[in-house]
Amino acid sequence: MSNIKKAFENGKAFIPFITCGDPDIETTKKCVIEMVRSGADLIELGIPFSDPTAEGPVIQDANVRALSGGITTDKVFDLVRDLRQEVDTPFVFMTYANVVFSYGSERFISTCGSVGVDGLIIADLPFEEKEEFLSVCHKYDIDLISMVAPTSERRIEMIAKEAEGFLYIVSSLGVTGVRSEITTDLNSIVETVRKNTDIPCAIGFGISTPEQASKMAAISDGAIVGSAIIKMLAEYKEAAPAKIGEYVKSMKSAILS
Repeated sequence: MSNIKKAFENGKAFIPFITCGDPDIETTKKCVIEMVRSGADLIELGIPFSDPTAEGPVIQDANVRALSGGITTDKVFDLVRDLRQEVDTPFVFMTYANVVFSYGSERFISTCGSVGVDGLIIADLPFEEKEEFLSVCHKYDIDLISMVAPTSERRIEMIAKEAEGFLYIVSSLGVTGVRSEITTDLNSIVETVRKNTDIPCAIGFGISTPEQASKMAAISDGAIVGSAIIKMLAEYKEAAPAKIGEYVKSMKSAILS
């Protein structure tokens, strides 16, 4: 069993996302530790990129702040190495193909394995082109996480059959960001997933309130939240960890109720 699957063993999983290095690497470390203490089951660590096409303005701005502050891929690896002295919660990197290519695919993925990263989400990697990364991920025991969206339609079955770690279900069309309402027919997507894999699935994009998280977790195996957390970082900066910890506690409580 991969370390990622362990995140789903004790009921519904709450999965927060954070952009590494926003506003600085020490604040990221404190936020991750607080999120784990507050009940996060798996952490998505965003590696900043200059052109994060799947992200809305909130996380785009976080990428700009982090890059302006001097964050690098090596510094993110150092962060994970440091966090692994205190935290054994599963970590998944969320990044883009160019970040992996520019670092060197095997070097990047092997370093993921050595520092303690459990999975990799490459947001702009088409499912049909994943093979060039997949064999290297398997070599170093890294789960390559697949995503399905409302537009995936007939491809959902195919993607689900080959899923590993967990399957990321995108709740809505468009980019990441807080949404007042999620209207996609997610039940039918989850039903198709369930028919084709035993791998857990979690829903992300647009979730910000305990009510939304509870609703999404009720039909899947967990809820993923990013933009709401990044907004707190933008507002509270170095004072954000405690605020984010309380938020994570409320979201985790909501999905278990």
